[in-house]
Amino acid sequence: MTTKLPAVHILAGRHKRALHGHPWVYSNEIQMDQQAKAIPAGSIVRVIEAGGQVLGLTTFNPHTLIACRFLTRDPGEAIDQSFFERRLRRALEIRERLFDRPYYRLVHAESDGLPALIVDRYGDVVVVQANTVAMDARLDLILAALDTVLAPRAIVLRNDSAARGYEGLAEEVRVAKGEVAGPIAVEENGATFFADLAAGQKTGWFFDQRDNRAFIANLARGKRTIDFYTYSGGFGVLAAARGASHVTLVDRSALSLDIAMKAAQANGVADRTEAVKGDAFQLLEQYVAEGRRWEVVICDPPAFVKSRKDLAVGSRAYRKMTTLAAKLVAPEGMLLVASCSHNMEPALFHEEVSRGLGQAGRQGRILRFAGAGPDHPVHPLLPETQYLKAMVLALD
Repeated sequence: MTTKLPAVHILAGRHKRALHGHPWVYSNEIQMDQQAKAIPAGSIVRVIEAGGQVLGLTTFNPHTLIACRFLTRDPGEAIDQSFFERRLRRALEIRERLFDRPYYRLVHAESDGLPALIVDRYGDVVVVQANTVAMDARLDLILAALDTVLAPRAIVLRNDSAARGYEGLAEEVRVAKGEVAGPIAVEENGATFFADLAAGQKTGWFFDQRDNRAFIANLARGKRTIDFYTYSGGFGVLAAARGASHVTLVDRSALSLDIAMKAAQANGVADRTEAVKGDAFQLLEQYVAEGRRWEVVICDPPAFVKSRKDLAVGSRAYRKMTTLAAKLVAPEGMLLVASCSHNMEPALFHEEVSRGLGQAGRQGRILRFAGAGPDHPVHPLLPETQYLKAMVLALD
């Protein structure tokens, strides 16, 4: 029974955020006495405010800044396999309204009521990432719930994120069900790509850029296009598939470029696509020095701001990237720049992009300033879930 669950008490006057729906309670908002410290990390607890009201059930870790993550506001709800099945079915129902093919993020952590849990769907293969002790300890329940709701052919655990280190969890990558051999096909925007679920970045593919890829690809018809940080070719290969006259894919990883060119071949555009291995900034500077130009330039880098302490340096990196990229855009061409750093707030990203354009001596207009696709829903009270920013500009 849930009344037997351990209790964690919020300090007097510190309960308003949690009461009004915020999904987290921080350690400095909790009465962190010896009794609370003795609760094992990963436990399910009742959260009680100073007046005695039970605010709900959360996961708990006494050793982390985010001590409590809400699972339910109903203190009588059992956190069992059925609980996970209900949350998965709700997430699935939303995605099936959004997409006609089973390739998307199925669970986006707190935004889907399953804190610190990521589930990406690749047809009949599912990738799971558990980023807290609580979710890691309940993987058996989660996998059983996935079997009931989806019955996937294979399940891959990509428990190798940096977030697990903050929870004191070891990193691991393994196939929990079935078999996965080599990169698997991904269908997106009417094109075919490939994802390495075991060795690729994150879970193997970045579904969050789906809509931004389609937008810039439609602007690339008949145009010479270059895609920096291409990874598996998501932007560049789609541009070629939508009619770009020639596409250059740039990445420092030979493995990523091999997978990207495999996608180019699968879409029948390999004859209009080339791969260049190298550091993006070095090549940006080289191409600027050589006076080269493309009609569409795309820069979708990994996070330059991984923590608040990186903000100043990372901000300058986005500005420099924009300056160099803008210099490569032919007159009346298009530029896409993106940031997946949640610490880089939209207004600051906008400011650094604008300053970068000014330093490049370019002017233009913003055609699109967007975030992630709808399979990455934003929690209304958690700005961290609105991490992605992609800006498309038409330059003069």
